[in-house]
Amino acid sequence: MKTNAINLTEKLAKFSEHWSPRVVAEMNDYQFKLVKLQGEFVWHTHRDTDEVFLVVQGEMEIGFRDRDVILKAGEMFVVPKGVEHITRAKAECHAMIIEPRGVINTGEADSKLTANNDLWI
Repeated sequence: MKTNAINLTEKLAKFSEHWSPRVVAEMNDYQFKLVKLQGEFVWHTHRDTDEVFLVVQGEMEIGFRDRDVILKAGEMFVVPKGVEHITRAKAECHAMIIEPRGVINTGEADSKLTANNDLWI
């Protein structure tokens, strides 16, 4: 059993790649992943699960076909399962994603931005 606190700032300092989530913890079948976002991702869906974004630092946008949601540090949003979305960040943004183990970052979209899954830091 791990008894040390997880320092998000220290974990974020261990990688520089954008759009490449890193797992920092698990709870039951859910993973807590840190990610650095900059620029525009890819339109995609997660057919079988909701996806939570919690902004740690900076600002990001979650785009939907009919609206956009802006998230700033300390804010979170739940993207419902099956809803097509895209994430964007004008400047580098650090966020936590909370989702079930095994979820691929690009969902069903075939993209060069598909990251290796289950990378721990």
